[in-house]
Amino acid sequence: MTREEKSIAIEDLTAKLAETNVIYIADTSGLDAETTSNLRRACFKAGIKLEVVKNTLLEKAMEASDNDYGDLATVLKGNSSVMIASVANAPAKIIKDFRKKSDKPVLKGAFINNEIYIGDNLLDSLAALKSKEEVIGEIIGLLQSPARRVISALLQQFEGKSEE
Repeated sequence: MTREEKSIAIEDLTAKLAETNVIYIADTSGLDAETTSNLRRACFKAGIKLEVVKNTLLEKAMEASDNDYGDLATVLKGNSSVMIASVANAPAKIIKDFRKKSDKPVLKGAFINNEIYIGDNLLDSLAALKSKEEVIGEIIGLLQSPARRVISALLQQFEGKSEE
């Protein structure tokens, strides 16, 4: 890879990193062609961009980014694949699903909404994160619950008076 090609690759990665607040770094080495194809297909269906990257290029892209990736660069050893998503828990769910049949992919680390997560031991916690839509749905449900009770009580009062 020439110096110019590396520069272009770093700019491209920096642009991709700037577009999202959800980045997972995983080790997908050792997966056979069929499993890798299935992983890519599952990622595509879930709206996740999966890309194998060179560690040094990703590290330079992180340094060039406006985001603070903290210690995330320390996981950039060996084979690294980047999973870029819009839903915080989607890559973790994909990884967990694939781990039912294989020991890979292994979560190296993640950057989610300016928080750094390092280590495969955090996979279950990341998969349990609620998406923005789920949190909003729960809040709306909580807000509607008292209103329903008030309306129900008013209707019962109104129905009771109309029968008199």
